[in-house]
Amino acid sequence: MHIWRCAGYVASVSPFGGNKPDNERTLALAVVCVAQFVVVLDVTIVTTALPAIREALGFSDAQLQWVFTAYALVFGGLLIFGGRVADLAGRRRTFLIGLALFTVASAGCALAWSPGVLVAARVLQGAGAALLSPAALALLTTFTEPGESRRRAVGWWTAIAATGGASGWVLGGLIGESVGWRWVFAVNVPIAAVALVIAPRALRADRPARNASRLDLGGALTATAGLALLVYGLTSAGERGLDRVATWLSLLLAAIAFVIFVRHEGRTADPLLPLGLLRSRPVAGANLTAMAITASTSPAMYLAVLYVQQLLGISAGLASLLFPGVNLGVIVGSFAGPRLLARLRARRALVTGFGGIAIGTMLLLLLPDGGLPVVQLLMAFAVMGVGLGIASVASTQTGTDAADSAYRGVASGVLNSAAQVGTAIGVALLLPVAAAVGLDTMTGYRIGFVGAGAIAVAGALASLLVPAAARSRSKSPQRSEIRPVKDAADVENSAHVGNGEL
Repeated sequence: MHIWRCAGYVASVSPFGGNKPDNERTLALAVVCVAQFVVVLDVTIVTTALPAIREALGFSDAQLQWVFTAYALVFGGLLIFGGRVADLAGRRRTFLIGLALFTVASAGCALAWSPGVLVAARVLQGAGAALLSPAALALLTTFTEPGESRRRAVGWWTAIAATGGASGWVLGGLIGESVGWRWVFAVNVPIAAVALVIAPRALRADRPARNASRLDLGGALTATAGLALLVYGLTSAGERGLDRVATWLSLLLAAIAFVIFVRHEGRTADPLLPLGLLRSRPVAGANLTAMAITASTSPAMYLAVLYVQQLLGISAGLASLLFPGVNLGVIVGSFAGPRLLARLRARRALVTGFGGIAIGTMLLLLLPDGGLPVVQLLMAFAVMGVGLGIASVASTQTGTDAADSAYRGVASGVLNSAAQVGTAIGVALLLPVAAAVGLDTMTGYRIGFVGAGAIAVAGALASLLVPAAARSRSKSPQRSEIRPVKDAADVENSAHVGNGEL
């Protein structure tokens, strides 16, 4: 429902203007946003359907986690690889392949007849999402110009993407109780299929990058292995505790893979991820803040779901009606984000957003042990959602603008990877602590909410890495060679074009 409302609004109020080329770009924006919505939606929508899936397909308690983990693991592990494939093979082509794979895999999940089939289909879903997501964000930067049009486009992108994640908590319970768990996956199919039909017409073909035939397979393998092991280790820590050998072994192997990756990237002539990209202050700030956004909001929302269903005893369907407050807050924050970004610039906009997240999590501390505190919940969700939207716009804009156009795909992949890792870190750190104290009273929940607020404060501190002010340039830089990273002035200038500052 959120998708079609937003797509309709985009079509009626173009962020680019009223002429035909701008209308084409508006349709392109709607396509990439809708595709990103279903990709992010599938991270959270399955959570509330897990008990029904276990009963229907005969999952054991140990196996059931893989319905969630398989998708997150492959999605997070292949994101950088998918972003570089988009740069080299063409972003539209990669987008279409990823969307087609995601659609077919979603249908496979809905039709699954055994635990093994469902987990295998979730693996394919994650692979499709890893190709689709960075290609979609990179495409957005190709059909928008730096300045007001891109800020608005990023605002729409952030609103739809963040709403997808927040909607999972709402739609999962409603769909699971009304029409059954299979529709939790089947709902993706018609939406993605329509986007797949429109996409070839809405998205203009782009040329692959130079040396398109050269893909750093060594870097791709080590980066994918490192990210997959890291996500698995963190997810295992959140679900099974920190005292398991498998958890520490996964994290150790992830560290080794990353060391090998960095050494390899420093020596290869055509790296998967130029190390200069990671040494850039704007890129580092964008990725750390992207990680902090999900590390603070994901466990807070997860604990809120447990609070409503387990402590208050509210059914999943009724509990789902409380969570649209987050969606609305995200939409408001995402649309306010571009204006705040223009006025406050990236650093202050990020601090403002994290302030909202911290206040929202602190409001959750006021929740009682019983009753149904609708007003308190909606107020906390709304404030947290607004902060999430504002911070996400600033982080996304900074991270993509900091990279040269030839590396927008891989920069988008790194940003998405940071968000996935942030979710895993937040859940792994806070849920075991809250559960150890006890989730049968408010004490455990409050400890978790305090931890989420502390991570939001850490994100505000990470925002200091983002340049505070722009330095005007008298002329554009020479484009005689591909530069993986723009300097701080370039990033800030691109974020303020169209506002009379240049």
